[in-house]
Amino acid sequence: MGDRAHRAGRQQGRIAVVNAQAVTRLAVLISGRGSNLQAFIDACDNGKLEAQIAVVISNNPAAAGLQRAACAGIATRCIDHRNYASREAFDQSLVDELCAHSVDLVVLAGFMRILTPVLIKPFIGRLLNVHPSLLPRYPGLKTHQRALDANDAEAGATVHFVTQELDGGPPVLQARVPILPGDTAAGLAVRVAEQEHVIYPLAASWFVQGRLVLTGEGAMLDGRPVPATGVDFDAGANIAR
Repeated sequence: MGDRAHRAGRQQGRIAVVNAQAVTRLAVLISGRGSNLQAFIDACDNGKLEAQIAVVISNNPAAAGLQRAACAGIATRCIDHRNYASREAFDQSLVDELCAHSVDLVVLAGFMRILTPVLIKPFIGRLLNVHPSLLPRYPGLKTHQRALDANDAEAGATVHFVTQELDGGPPVLQARVPILPGDTAAGLAVRVAEQEHVIYPLAASWFVQGRLVLTGEGAMLDGRPVPATGVDFDAGANIAR
């Protein structure tokens, strides 16, 4: 992190400034096996991401990613959404847990819940997601099959800031994957996931380094506006790292 003094994010129409600590504290939210979680664990271990995963939280008690985190010595919590009468009540419980762990950045890694403003507003500008399509194409589910049905030449993944619009927050970084003759949704998903595991920790590292912020004008990288569909991972390889 160097001598970075602040990180900035947009909060309720203004710029919210968060004091930096010696090590940025991450929370990773999961619902399943946690393959992107493993990418973050590896990136923290090998120094590509100078951060600490403070807690892994799942809404699913059976999520294999909880065991993955525990084996890595990371604190885990299960907050079962089925125990709450509303999405808002569930999200408030998440907020309480995140605040208890003094989290600086929240990473959604296969977290299969639609978030409400209760969670989004306190963490706006500090909340990232990766989506398995080249946004703005194919928000929502079944992205790979939709790309195949449309006879697209390529698919991919997009890291983006989370806002109240589902899969509609400002893109940060995209990686493209060619669609091959005879591709299936399952096969395409494997290749897209491989790219997610590269670009998601990279985008988080930009945030940790103070290079990436969300302002009232959108996502900014190194003081310049991020392109409308995010930095192209291949074309922007020289600046990406």
